[in-house]
Amino acid sequence: MNLHLPWLKQPAQAGAPEVIKGASRVAQTQPEFSSGQGEIDRIWRPLTLLTLLMVFIGISSTMTRDFIGWLDQPVAQIKVSGRVEHLDRTLLAQRLGQSLAQPLLSLDLQQLREQTLADPWVHNAILKRQWPPALEVVVIEEVPVARWGDKGLLNHQGDIFWPELKPEYDQLPRLNGPSHETRRVMQQYHDLSRVFAGTGVQLTGLTLEGRGAWNLELDNGIRVVAGREQMMPRLRRFIKIYEAELHRQVEQIEQIDIRYTNGVAVQWRAEEKPDNAG
Repeated sequence: MNLHLPWLKQPAQAGAPEVIKGASRVAQTQPEFSSGQGEIDRIWRPLTLLTLLMVFIGISSTMTRDFIGWLDQPVAQIKVSGRVEHLDRTLLAQRLGQSLAQPLLSLDLQQLREQTLADPWVHNAILKRQWPPALEVVVIEEVPVARWGDKGLLNHQGDIFWPELKPEYDQLPRLNGPSHETRRVMQQYHDLSRVFAGTGVQLTGLTLEGRGAWNLELDNGIRVVAGREQMMPRLRRFIKIYEAELHRQVEQIEQIDIRYTNGVAVQWRAEEKPDNAG
């Protein structure tokens, strides 16, 4: 039996949510202005971010430009460092200073290094930028170990360099020969010097002739013609003859030829005497 009581039914309120039986979701109507506000936010948010990014880039660019401008200033000082004995540091710095027509960051360090290496006393060089604006030049000086001919010097690697020669270099051994044979001549000099050790005679010069023959100069002024073959046996024989007989006549001897099987040939300075065949 169904009983209907019409006077108990309440009229539906405007704007109240509609309840659907048997459903778990309740649908509500949104205000009409919320949809338009969302569209505005989606348009302005990217524009705002883009504007902020452009402002940041502009500020960063200005700061970077100012910073680079502070770094790239004219060089105010040239520092030459490194252990040197023969190199004139002041003169080297002056020569480099005449080439500095650009600010520090714009300098061509490789070109300046080549200019530094052009000095005959510079074996190697490292150039560095410093701030406040300065150029540091670290030099490694050549170490002369022998004279080469009348005008050159040899370093410890057998390389020839050509500085202005001074009397102080006269004490160095004098070597000579083809320019591509410097290392061979140096090695031969060291080997022969050991043969003279303890004899009272010192080897002061060595020449390699174009045909391969060797000539020696001793500290007593005697020139020794050694030839190309059997250098060590001939030299040991000469030392025995010299210590036994020839050392008493050093002042009269100009040259000794040791290219003989059983003896030596002596060339006298003032007057000619019979050859001493040992």
